[in-house]
Amino acid sequence: MQRPTVCVGALVWGTDGRVLLVRTTKWRGRWGVPGGKVEWGETLLDAVVREFQEEVGLELHDVLYAQTQEAVLSPEFHTEAHLLLVDFFASTSGHDIVPNEEIEEWAWVHLHGALDYPLNTFTRTLVELALQRENL
Repeated sequence: MQRPTVCVGALVWGTDGRVLLVRTTKWRGRWGVPGGKVEWGETLLDAVVREFQEEVGLELHDVLYAQTQEAVLSPEFHTEAHLLLVDFFASTSGHDIVPNEEIEEWAWVHLHGALDYPLNTFTRTLVELALQRENL
């Protein structure tokens, strides 16, 4: 029996106030945020910290839950999948990216400028949430 896969991701601010966007092999050319699958026995927080380190080589701090989304058979994703996406906001003090094999391209951008990128639907929702919180 197939079950949904739990994944984590984070919209992360660098020390200069810009956020990190990445283009990966998994979202059909669309841009998103670093993240991946939660492993058995791993907390969501531990998973997002580990995935960020693995994918871009940076450490996270000030990790804050943002939202949960569901991607059910999304045509944007590279394979047929049912994903439960747990999103976070976080900060990092590093700036130099050490990409793993999944990261094709990356950019540090101002939050408002992130919407100019061809974001996957789920990252667009996360950026819009960040913009709403910024305007509170």
